[in-house]
Amino acid sequence: MLAPLKSLDTLPRQNASQVKNRWKDVVRQVRQSGSVAITNHSVVEMVLVDAQQYRDLTEEIQAHQSREQAVLDELANRFDERLAVLQRPEARDHLQALFEAKGKLARAPKVGESY
Repeated sequence: MLAPLKSLDTLPRQNASQVKNRWKDVVRQVRQSGSVAITNHSVVEMVLVDAQQYRDLTEEIQAHQSREQAVLDELANRFDERLAVLQRPEARDHLQALFEAKGKLARAPKVGESY
């Protein structure tokens, strides 16, 4: 599980010129804090992250996508099963009987304290 990521507003910042001219210092800062926000005209344009943190992020995303795909596959299977029931030859007769009943029940519903 990933450690919580810092808010973009709380990250240490370096402007683009500092990154270009003082790369070693920026690398050291990334290693110490995990990430550094790179600004251009005081606007954050990108974030440098440690390579291990990047690997962790990509693994977490892939795991999430796998879980998501498994859920979608399960839903698709359930849909296909229900559709197969509706496509059976006797389904038409059952549906026709429902329409002909016009909301009337063949027997009275059970009611009472025990139901």
